[in-house]
Amino acid sequence: MLVSVVSYGQLSPGDLSQVHTDLEGMSNCTLCHELGEKVSNKKCLDCHDEIQSLLDKNSGYHANSKIVKKDCFECHSDHHGLKFDMIRFDEDNFNHDLTGYELEGNHQVVDCRKCHEPDNIQSRDIKKRKNTFLGLDKKCLSCHDDYHQETLSSNECISCHDMEAFKPATNFDHNDTDYRLIGKHESIDCKECHDITSKNGKEFQEFGNISFNDCKSCHDDAHNNQIQGECKQCHTEESFSLFKGKGRFNHNTTDFTLKGSHKEIDCFTCHDKTSNPTTVFQDRIKVDENSCIACHTDEHEGKYGNSCVKCHNEGSFMALNSMDFFDHSIADYPLEGMHLKVDCKECHTVRFSKAIDFSACNSCHEDYHNDEFSENGVSPDCITCHSLENGFDYSLYTFEQHQTTMFPLDGAHVATPCYECHVSEEKWTFKNLGSECVDCHVDIHQDYISPEYYPDDTCASCHINDAWSIVDFDHNHTKWPLEGKHIDVDCRACHFELSENNTILTQSFNTLNSECVSCHENIHEDLFAVNGETDCKRCHITKSWFPEKFDHNNTSFPLDGKHLEVACNECHTVSIVDGKSKIKYKIGKFECIDCH
Repeated sequence: MLVSVVSYGQLSPGDLSQVHTDLEGMSNCTLCHELGEKVSNKKCLDCHDEIQSLLDKNSGYHANSKIVKKDCFECHSDHHGLKFDMIRFDEDNFNHDLTGYELEGNHQVVDCRKCHEPDNIQSRDIKKRKNTFLGLDKKCLSCHDDYHQETLSSNECISCHDMEAFKPATNFDHNDTDYRLIGKHESIDCKECHDITSKNGKEFQEFGNISFNDCKSCHDDAHNNQIQGECKQCHTEESFSLFKGKGRFNHNTTDFTLKGSHKEIDCFTCHDKTSNPTTVFQDRIKVDENSCIACHTDEHEGKYGNSCVKCHNEGSFMALNSMDFFDHSIADYPLEGMHLKVDCKECHTVRFSKAIDFSACNSCHEDYHNDEFSENGVSPDCITCHSLENGFDYSLYTFEQHQTTMFPLDGAHVATPCYECHVSEEKWTFKNLGSECVDCHVDIHQDYISPEYYPDDTCASCHINDAWSIVDFDHNHTKWPLEGKHIDVDCRACHFELSENNTILTQSFNTLNSECVSCHENIHEDLFAVNGETDCKRCHITKSWFPEKFDHNNTSFPLDGKHLEVACNECHTVSIVDGKSKIKYKIGKFECIDCH
């Protein structure tokens, strides 16, 4: 036993401290030491996992860049005896900045143990350790009581307080709240609004849940609830005696809604000035908003009754309402027809009481026709052609009257709307219109028809008033009298080239060719051409295409005997060439065996 003790004493540098006594004995050396090496930091941290956790989070004193490079035994050596304090340092000169939590204000003078005490440690395991400096949180409420007892929206104490003292709350700015302080509110003590009471047996001052929607939440209503709405409509934070109600007070909360000019006038133009809050603005409570004469002088002296609002509105006494209600039949000029729809101000341009000359239409209306109908310098009144029932757009001028003019209507002119002839550039006109066709109608034949048949470009040479399509022209006066079927053909079929929608593309009169093939398709091509020209008239007449003038005896094969009875198509057969039917007229072989 003695040998064993001597042997151990030669190997161990001394007893371990109280916290490491469970590691005594040679068999436990390797729990901290590597054989032949110094004490292993890794093995320290295997046991002190709370330090390893802080290092992993890069948090706390041991994670500081100046400390993390050191070996654990440089600060926490052992084997100095059972009562040796492994955690020892100069607390008075300790640089707290190395912990990641800089001490400011009153924190600089507070004894370390005031903060580093078990009550401020959240971890149950660390809380059990005697005199430990681990386990504290940076949050204020981890050490300090919550004076506000969770009534504020934020637990960040430093948003209002600094490290010097909880009072005053130097970081607090009331302008950052929902209620910005202005005027007199800036100078009053906080407790005037935030009462100091008790809550849960502790002193408590209410900062949250303060009602500020209306001044009456804090202030007494000096008006005894006689004036509706918020105080700030009339008052400001500068003083209750300073009145700012014009344009701000909601007068609709009263029985008298402000409109028009009433909105612009000063309140005390209508209300008596008084400093008594219980009587101010109470002097007009019983006034009906439609009883104008309760405040205003009746300029009409009762002539039109006392209901001013029938004619006037709040915009201005000169700004009148619609006067549709007014019975004009009691006036010297009862309204009729279109006059019933006219705005009063169109006629009464100055005042309704000013007399108007209504002896003639042109007393009010301008002469649209600019004296077109004047005789001897005098124009007839409008009622000669117009009526009040239908207005100026309708005319009383009749067809019978038109027949007495220099241009009696006949044919299609009878059915033509008046504006087709009498509206020029969107204005009606009735004088100097001209009586020739070309004065109104476009001459589409200009330079196409010879003056011989179209003297002085007179349309009546061919046309009548009933319709342009009806042509009364004697073709026998031309070099090409019409015969047969030509008599029935529409003029345009020969003289016009029309598009698919019947628009005229070209027209020909003087230059029109009289040869049949110039109009009709030559289905025989050059089969019967003589000297290169095909003369249809050698076989055909104008009554039909049947070849009545054709004589087979004038051909190389005169018909006789039974041939006279044979149908033409028995010999002159039809064949299809290039998709078209062609009749074989020239046979060229006349021997019997060529056909039989």
